[in-house]
Amino acid sequence: MLPPDNHVHSQFSWDTRSNGSMDLTCARAVEIGLPAIAFTEHLDFTAWGHEDLPPGETTIAFRDRVQPLDVEAYQAELERCRDKYPDLRILSGIETGEPHLFPGSVAAVLRSGAFERVLGSLHSVVHEGRMLSPERVFGLNAMPTEDLMRRYFEGLLDLIKGSDVFQVLAHCDFPRRYWPQSANAYDEKLFEEEYRTVFRVLATSGRALEINTRSPLWSAELMRWWYEEGGEAVSFGSDAHVPYRVGAQFELAVDVVESAGFRPGRDRFDFWRR
Repeated sequence: MLPPDNHVHSQFSWDTRSNGSMDLTCARAVEIGLPAIAFTEHLDFTAWGHEDLPPGETTIAFRDRVQPLDVEAYQAELERCRDKYPDLRILSGIETGEPHLFPGSVAAVLRSGAFERVLGSLHSVVHEGRMLSPERVFGLNAMPTEDLMRRYFEGLLDLIKGSDVFQVLAHCDFPRRYWPQSANAYDEKLFEEEYRTVFRVLATSGRALEINTRSPLWSAELMRWWYEEGGEAVSFGSDAHVPYRVGAQFELAVDVVESAGFRPGRDRFDFWRR
């Protein structure tokens, strides 16, 4: 039995547009036997709102492509797909970028609609007074790769402690996705202390950790760190931005999560639990 895919993007995410299709993604989910899917569209911001909390005089850099989420159109398409695919549970959702820094802006969107699955994500680090994607920082050769990862983990702690709007922490080693080929191979054990600290704080908050199958697939050992630090639940997310990637690598991810001690939850729509 495959788990739900709790991290999927459609045409309503600013970085998919013509490549994403909610309809075709639902068709693919039915084809491969997923019990449920959550369309967690990107919620990122290009300016500081009145009730946001910018760290110092920080500017938001290189977000020219970011567009607001069209909540009305998104929810209308969601209802159309629910009618078309009655055997697939389709959840509404958002992926909140840096919700601890944009609490006012996030709250305004949450008030505008009903969102059943909310992910918390850190897509940026602050470097020289600018919020930059890790990929940008790697490209600038601005700091050693290990230093950037440790700065990212520090930002994750701020995110978990500073925001309670999200249910699932997404891709908690996001910069790994863009690890430079010129650097030493990424080594999970090199950052064991940082992972465990993040996992411990997240577990204390009672929220779920995502195993993201778009990022390099985690080891069973890393998932055991989550288990050992008190983690109660695991959410599976493909982070698909195109229909054919929904549920990608879920069979392997199930093996990893089971090896760490987690099992299917209360029903087939639930997180996996210890």
